Amino acid sequence: MNKFLLLLLLPLTLFAHLNIAVSYPYIGALTKSIGGEHIKTVVLAKGNWDPHFVVPRPSLISKMRNADALIMNGAQLEIGWLPPLINRAANPKTKVGAKSFLNLSHHIELINKPTSVDRSGGDIHPDGNPHFHLDPKNILLLADTIKKFLISLDSEHASVYETNYSEFLQIWKEKMLIWEKKMAPKKGMKVIQFHNNLAYFNKAYGLDNIGTIEPLPGIPPSSRQVIKTIKLIKNEKPCCILHDVYHSTKTAEFISDKTGVKIILMPHDIGALEDITDLISLFDYLTGAVK
Repeated sequence: MNKFLLLLLLPLTLFAHLNIAVSYPYIGALTKSIGGEHIKTVVLAKGNWDPHFVVPRPSLISKMRNADALIMNGAQLEIGWLPPLINRAANPKTKVGAKSFLNLSHHIELINKPTSVDRSGGDIHPDGNPHFHLDPKNILLLADTIKKFLISLDSEHASVYETNYSEFLQIWKEKMLIWEKKMAPKKGMKVIQFHNNLAYFNKAYGLDNIGTIEPLPGIPPSSRQVIKTIKLIKNEKPCCILHDVYHSTKTAEFISDKTGVKIILMPHDIGALEDITDLISLFDYLTGAVK
């Protein structure tokens, strides 16, 4: 009888895995690339959602309760929605400060840090710009951080995580060379954004962001701001308006009609557009879109 029970339990042991909750799709993709068959990723937010505003639905609370670990972007990008999920799930494994909790922003050098923080500055991030994964060099740092995190949770499979990381590293570095070649002729090109979510991408490839249609982060543009933006575009002559997928393009379309500058949709994460199915296709699109 004991041998029979052992045989029943054996498949469960063989296929046991870590259940990792992650805040955004790009984190899930990185974690899965390194963890392979030994982890299961549960992505809380969808790629076409506004990453700043996610409704903490009961289904997400349930996912958090069943998680063995949590990986978040950080830099207060999830400040409006993830803390309530953590509190309601009441899972000690996903609590801030737990061994099984990882804040990726603590491992990246953030840019655009404000000199002061108050409500007059709009929905500003006091730690700096949180969209750091849109610099492909930062993806290398994030992959290394996640590898070390998985090893700290599951040292038994450390060699697997190291191997998967090395394979990812090789592929990613090869793609980075291709993206750098594609973007090299565009260095110094002027662009304007709706929201400054491409700060790291622009910096990585030398694009000159002359401003944003939003007067302040999270503040809708007024008529006065629209007129100011139209004048700025006519004076500076940027190539395009780089627009995220989660804000309405209505204001940008009006500005485009008045100035002739084209609008380019720029996805910020996997799933933001239908064809963006992984990290490579995300950067393939971004580096090919700016013209």
